[in-house]
Amino acid sequence: MLKKITHIFIFFCLIITMTSCSNQDILDKNEREWLLKQDTISVAVYAYYPPYQFINKKDSIDGILVDHFGLIENKIGYRFRKKYYTNWSNLIKDAQNKKIDIVLEMQETVGREKYLNFYTKFFETPFVLVVKEEVNSTLKFNDFLDKRITVPKGYSIDDHLKENYPDLNIKNYPDDITCLLKLQSGEADAYIGGKALVNYLMKSEGITGLKVITEIDYSYIPSIAVTKDNKILNEIMAKATRAITDEEKQEILDNWLFDVVKPFYKKPKFWIISSITFLTALASIILVHFYLKFKIKQRTKELQIAKDKAEESNRIKTNFIQNISHEIRTPMNGIMGFSELLKSGTITEEERQEYTKIIIESGKDLIHSVDNILEISVLETKQSKIRFTPTNLEELLLELITEHSSKANEKNLSIELDHKIPKEKNTIITDQPKLHKILSSLIDNGIKFTHTGSIIIFSYLVEDYVAISIKDTGIGIKPKDQDIIFKSFSQSEKEISKNFGGLGLGLAIAKEYTDLIGGNISFISKENEGSSFLLKIPYTPMQNNAELATKKKGEIIPEKHVVLIAEDGEINFLFLKTVLTKMIDFEFIIYRAKNGKEAVEICEGNEKINLVLMDIKMPIMDGYDATKRIKKMRPDLPVVAQTAYSTEEDIEKALAAGCDDFLAKPVDQKILRPILDKYISIFRNKQ
Repeated sequence: MLKKITHIFIFFCLIITMTSCSNQDILDKNEREWLLKQDTISVAVYAYYPPYQFINKKDSIDGILVDHFGLIENKIGYRFRKKYYTNWSNLIKDAQNKKIDIVLEMQETVGREKYLNFYTKFFETPFVLVVKEEVNSTLKFNDFLDKRITVPKGYSIDDHLKENYPDLNIKNYPDDITCLLKLQSGEADAYIGGKALVNYLMKSEGITGLKVITEIDYSYIPSIAVTKDNKILNEIMAKATRAITDEEKQEILDNWLFDVVKPFYKKPKFWIISSITFLTALASIILVHFYLKFKIKQRTKELQIAKDKAEESNRIKTNFIQNISHEIRTPMNGIMGFSELLKSGTITEEERQEYTKIIIESGKDLIHSVDNILEISVLETKQSKIRFTPTNLEELLLELITEHSSKANEKNLSIELDHKIPKEKNTIITDQPKLHKILSSLIDNGIKFTHTGSIIIFSYLVEDYVAISIKDTGIGIKPKDQDIIFKSFSQSEKEISKNFGGLGLGLAIAKEYTDLIGGNISFISKENEGSSFLLKIPYTPMQNNAELATKKKGEIIPEKHVVLIAEDGEINFLFLKTVLTKMIDFEFIIYRAKNGKEAVEICEGNEKINLVLMDIKMPIMDGYDATKRIKKMRPDLPVVAQTAYSTEEDIEKALAAGCDDFLAKPVDQKILRPILDKYISIFRNKQ
């Protein structure tokens, strides 16, 4: 212990010695006397080049080189008179005419070496080429030799370009901010400036729509410039710049370019206090030593845990991305392969029916995978919104059983429904699409992981909640995996996607949607025996529920109906036209518009149109604007949006534009038919 204290004491003595030496005068007697005789030594400051020198929010001069020059003043014990310039060209002229003694910041060039000496090449930053965001990022400087390039007038880059590229179309402006704004407005094709300066200005001034695409073969190396004629001033400046240590330079850079927290034991104040109160400082150092050791150990442990979690997350997401390829290629192979077989003239009618069925199922699988990916991305960005509508629970559950019955039959599984909610209480207010997705994911999960047995759906009321339980006799969930099954990009076994398929997103989406509609989802599971998921959502009854439960639909009277299909895609139009013309209960007269403008014109000139199937993404005028104009002319004309954009936000946007309903592409005939029943009947009754 005594040996340690002796070493620490010697260390303190060395620090005190170094501190006292650092305060010695770096100038000789003649230089000091000359300096004291000078009334003013002028320093040119051009405070328009952040972060090197600029006017801060307090209207004072600030910046990297301002701090650096302040350090020089401290070293020699003299305060120079600052002469401020707002025009760089005027500063250059005064330097050439010897009206200023020192320039705070200047790039050394061949022309300037004739009348100035340069000291302290503080650091080097490359000049970069800045363009608009829409410009190809792979372009190089040589691709802009015939373009309009803007740089500040009189800057070193201006001299460099004019000397080396005399035919270049250079647009000069007073400063860098003006140059960037001219580029942003389209008055120039590119701008060249220092990398650090460009990044600083674009962030601090809020300049958007621009990007850096490449560095050019020229760098900005700022120096302190001193007039050549003043020999003794040059000697003083040379000594002062040499006296600045690398640590002092780095400290200035760290303060401006990095968020560096210095350990307390590197700060001068600590050593001054320690030299005065040695015993107190010694005790403090020992305590701090143990404290830092503890914190480092603690932090190292935290970082290791974070590292393990990050690696696991990356591994899971990597597996997920690899799995996407399989989940998309598999149905695509089914669609493309059996489409080719359909073209064969040797297949039987039975084979044709089977191939068509496979193509339809493959298409549904593909849409299901893509929808899941889009849904989880919307959920993770917290952009999903809820939309409450009347929902008949019994009809919804029966519909879900019908949708999943074919998959269950393929595995010889039965799906049973034990519905104990009275008919007069069946209709509730909730977000039907989200509830459908939640239950569909749970049922699909049960079928996927069940080899033999059944899936049983129980539904009943518990106080103010609707409870829906889905029980299977499948493989169950391992205890160690039960905490992660609701997380994105995870499934309960490493090889589960290989053995069972799927992207592992269904339960994650179900959990997020359950939270959105104010519900709760839980489960109990035993490995190799099965799982039981319980969904509880708020019971919000609809007014006149009993009346709704007994109300019957009216019959559709076959008659001719005029339908306008606004669709720019030939295949999509042909499909819709074919589906409509083959419907037995309807006889349609079909018009077509290839863009929104045509749709408006047709509706304006034909009052017999009963329904509009409106594509959203069209040239000239999109479906949103077209719907607004049609509804302004004919408020009662039903308009049904049909588009590939099928998120909740897209549906809300279409309804806000005036659409009465929404169809997601590819259009499902089973969904199209009820919409035709609804709106053709409504329009006929209004007539």
